[in-house]
Amino acid sequence: VAFVVCRSLEGLKTFSYLEELILDNNLLGNDLLLPRLPHLHTLTLNKNQISFQRNTCKILLDHLAEVVPSLRYLSLLGNMACPNELVCKEKDEDDYQRYRYFVLHKLTNLKFLDTRKVTRREREEALVRGAFMKVVKPKDAKVGA
Repeated sequence: VAFVVCRSLEGLKTFSYLEELILDNNLLGNDLLLPRLPHLHTLTLNKNQISFQRNTCKILLDHLAEVVPSLRYLSLLGNMACPNELVCKEKDEDDYQRYRYFVLHKLTNLKFLDTRKVTRREREEALVRGAFMKVVKPKDAKVGA
């Protein structure tokens, strides 16, 4: 297996039967465009430049839902879109859970997100409230200020 840092994904269209794709550490952002890959079930985009700026992550997740309908495993660890208290001290487990609900709301067929299996309770919560979970807490939220 060879690992290549790439910025263009144009050549993937010739691999329509591709099932697993690892695109870690490639400087990919929210403008990532994949060709239709109907058999792709595993996609890792760890340590790229994907963020929750404006609606761009929503657009990326909508794009993934359209072009990779068989997606069951997605990992976005190491991206700004994936809040992690080990990487950013302002983030906590609640931020990470809201992120999971939002992603699961958009990608309803996922069985695993990052390193965790999707639970039945998470799936139910994502259906009810996932669309509203992209909002994160303000950095300097002070009670009674």
